[in-house]
Amino acid sequence: MNNQGRPTAAGEASSSSFETYTGNKGLRLEEPLIFELDNPGATGVDLDEPEGYEPKLGAFERKARIGLPGMSEPDVMRHYVRLSRKNYSIDAGLYPLGSCTMKHNPRLNEKMARLPGFADVHPLQPQKTVQGALELMDTLAHWLKELTGMPAVAMSPKAGAHGELCGMMAIRAALVARGEGDKRTRILVPESAHGTNPATAALLQYKVDAIPATADGRVDLAAFKAKLGPDVAAIMLTNPNTCGLFERDIIEIADAVHAAGAYFYCDGANFNAIVGRVRPGDLGVDAMHINLHKTFSTPHGGGGPGAGPVVLSEALAPFAPLPYVVHGADGFRLVETVGEAKADGSHPFGRMVAFHGQMGMFVRAMAYMMSHGSDGLRQVAEDAVLNANYVLASLKDYLSAPFEGPCMHEALFDDRFLKGTGVETLDFAKAMIDEGYHPMTMYFPLVVHGALLIEPTETESKHTLDQFIGTLKHLAQAAKGNDKSRFTGAPHFAPRHRLDETLAARNPVLRWQAETPKQAAE
Repeated sequence: MNNQGRPTAAGEASSSSFETYTGNKGLRLEEPLIFELDNPGATGVDLDEPEGYEPKLGAFERKARIGLPGMSEPDVMRHYVRLSRKNYSIDAGLYPLGSCTMKHNPRLNEKMARLPGFADVHPLQPQKTVQGALELMDTLAHWLKELTGMPAVAMSPKAGAHGELCGMMAIRAALVARGEGDKRTRILVPESAHGTNPATAALLQYKVDAIPATADGRVDLAAFKAKLGPDVAAIMLTNPNTCGLFERDIIEIADAVHAAGAYFYCDGANFNAIVGRVRPGDLGVDAMHINLHKTFSTPHGGGGPGAGPVVLSEALAPFAPLPYVVHGADGFRLVETVGEAKADGSHPFGRMVAFHGQMGMFVRAMAYMMSHGSDGLRQVAEDAVLNANYVLASLKDYLSAPFEGPCMHEALFDDRFLKGTGVETLDFAKAMIDEGYHPMTMYFPLVVHGALLIEPTETESKHTLDQFIGTLKHLAQAAKGNDKSRFTGAPHFAPRHRLDETLAARNPVLRWQAETPKQAAE
């Protein structure tokens, strides 16, 4: 057999224990901190000293180096490229984070977002010079309203939690307008809601009142109705919820909320599971944010950029924040002042951001909608639910599912299958890194002990899902086979091994400092 070249099958590559001079192991590169690469005097660009330059700034004159590392442009580029190779991404493989909807971002979206008229637009340009951008915002807003069955949408919120804040501020403004702002102080939040929901309510000084879940993972209808009263401002409900289940009593919940004089806020983070299939407006929803980076494929993670438009019911539409786009005889324009809005019949609660939203995200979402069409978006939801149920059905005899029956867009498991093995949810997830996978969401939702939440989205093929499913079966069997060392020490093959998470939380090192000679000697 020819023993040169690549191994003939996965797992056949031999490993050597010798130490390399560089610390690198093949293409697994050992990368120092950028401050440790400092070469004083090196720079990526040389600038002539300007004429008439006065280096003194009085009391602010710098006495020492600024503290940034000196590096040439090639060194900076190589440093960040080497770091990027340590990262996992949706472009590298399946990203099974539940509740986060890490779906593929088509490159067509990127091409459209880089068109000069969109990529180079500036928020302070005269509005007559950005008519195309305003028309795109208006068109995207139209389709968001069509898909949700809602009459109004606020486009400016920058992300999901920001959208939650927007929707709840519109609810508060509506309550104030009818003289009940001080009277209604309580927000009902199911235990199966997203974690940002109670945080948003608390930020607005509301009292959060939790609603328990039933044994089948849905809102306890009787407990919910018992908590309704004249001091309730709204319910914040996630549907489908974070157990991956559709709240089948949602219309009855909406009717009860409205009968009590309160409003219904729906967390739309999981809209990808029902887009084109169900319109939230038809279910009695008053406000719902839409994560464009979840449902409409724009990039997710890395701190942004994000976009979380909020659709509003007829009762809340007048209180939508500034700015918003209107279309008149002279083309498109932005309504940016309270005076303009009131002349238009609106009563905005204010602004969420300095400008108008995130144009790059708007373009990507619009490209995604137009390339799929209404039938394609419906298929997105169907395929997302199909993939999640395929994972659930394939793993139910190896992992343990807390609820009977099919799921929606994500498959939820608990840690009962690990009982008696000495392996915990965290160990199991870390072992997935050794297999080349980013772990799924762990320990969430809190209503399930040791939760493992998997959302494959619609973009993963059966071949990819089969390999992922096979990996989890293999790990489950290994855990039950008393192969504990494989898990408690995991990850073994990652560039960095497991941290002492307690120490890292109690004594974080957030700032790099050069070693002193004494430290170096120690």
